[in-house]
Amino acid sequence: MGSSSWSTDAYRARQAYRNSAGISSFGYHDDVVAKAPREKWRAHHSLDPHGVAVRESRDSDAHPNSLAVSVIFDVTGSMGRVPRSLQTKLPDLFGLLLRRGYVQDPQILFGAVGDATCDRVPLQVGQFESGNELEDDLGNILLEGGGGGQMTESYELAMYFMARHTAMDCLEKRGRRGYLFVVGDEMAYGAVKAREVRDVIGDDLTENIAFPAVLEELRRKFEVYFIMPTGSYHFRDDRVREFWERHMGQNLILLDDLDAVCETIAVTVGLGEEAVDLEEGLRDLADAGSDQADVVGRALRPLVRERGAVVVSSDVEGLAGDGPGVERL
Repeated sequence: MGSSSWSTDAYRARQAYRNSAGISSFGYHDDVVAKAPREKWRAHHSLDPHGVAVRESRDSDAHPNSLAVSVIFDVTGSMGRVPRSLQTKLPDLFGLLLRRGYVQDPQILFGAVGDATCDRVPLQVGQFESGNELEDDLGNILLEGGGGGQMTESYELAMYFMARHTAMDCLEKRGRRGYLFVVGDEMAYGAVKAREVRDVIGDDLTENIAFPAVLEELRRKFEVYFIMPTGSYHFRDDRVREFWERHMGQNLILLDDLDAVCETIAVTVGLGEEAVDLEEGLRDLADAGSDQADVVGRALRPLVRERGAVVVSSDVEGLAGDGPGVERL
């Protein structure tokens, strides 16, 4: 996947057609919710992880220096608005990564996560794409809006999939890890459950895997960030914040406004690729017409890094742990 190229003109033409025809950008979700009872909800076939051998980010003639960037959203509760916001900001994301020269050939994967203990569709994973096919992946996400209400979602199941079912030329050819951003507001479960892996992904896993172990495995492939909204209900719960501080360290990004996820991801990648420093990245946002520079600045300051991006909010005291930073391989 990922051999096509992004076109903002094509995006705008498609969006204008949808608007004029009254067509939703999330047509699959709307259709499923309108026509099927909840017990029959299923992931769109293009996003269903069951039986998927691998999602690939590969070089091509059009994109010889691919870099994998993955974004997994929690779509439970109020978090379900994040994919809708990102869909409207895809031109901004590609504009910053490409036109500002942060990344030569970004290939982006979108996915969604819920709660495998109770949701019908706890995991959805698209392809790595370089072009407007990304709109299709976003538009096919089912925004289930469920969750179990225990301050936990199945982030660890998504991390397991990304650790064991992705292959990337940036890593295999050039020894450079991809980027993975998980956007959520609750804790992960303490272990990847073998039963859930068998049911949702189809792997014949026989034993549970402790969360720290799957996170360590994931970090061999990706520079992993967790984006957590500061205004969420669970942000003020010490257990949730401390969980991610302990496991993510300085790669916990505390974000005041979830509508700034797109800009935060773009600037974080630019920092990690050492294409810009933070102040340059914030100026790029302003030059691109974004009103989120202040929000992004609060989330990503202070930047103190010798290898890639170190991410910590300066506005909430004591949130940065001593967890592992980001290293180049």
